[in-house]
Amino acid sequence: MTSARATFVFDGDCAFCSACARFVERRVPTAAHVVPYQFADLAALGLTVEQCEQAVQWVGPDGTIAAGPDAIAKLLGSSNAAWRVAGALLRPPPVRAVAWPAYRWVARNRDRMPGGTAACAVPQDRRPAT
Repeated sequence: MTSARATFVFDGDCAFCSACARFVERRVPTAAHVVPYQFADLAALGLTVEQCEQAVQWVGPDGTIAAGPDAIAKLLGSSNAAWRVAGALLRPPPVRAVAWPAYRWVARNRDRMPGGTAACAVPQDRRPAT
C-alpha cells in the first residue's frame, strides 16, 4: 500500500488505548491518520487483526510497517520538533531493548491503566509473550 498519508492503528475496543489515541489527536500534531483497527481497511494497510491485537501499528506512506514502541517512535517522528526528539529517543537499540518489554507489560495490564476498563483486558491466550 502506498499513500500520501501515514496511518497509526490502535485497538478501539480498549478504553486505555482510545484515551492514548485521543491524547495523540489533541497534543501530537501529525498528518498521520489515527484510527481504531476495527474501523480501518486492514487489507489495504497490509495488516492483520492479529497484528493489531498484539500492538499498535504504523503504516508509512510508502507501506512500511512498524509495531509497538517502534510505531510510537514513527508517530512521534512525524510530528513537530519536540515530539520528533521524543521519537528519536525511542529508536536506539538499547532503548528499544527496554521499550519492547515495557510495552508488552502495559499491553498485558492495560485494563489496570488510567482510563482502562475490564473490557481492555487481553485474554490470557492472546497476550503477547514476554
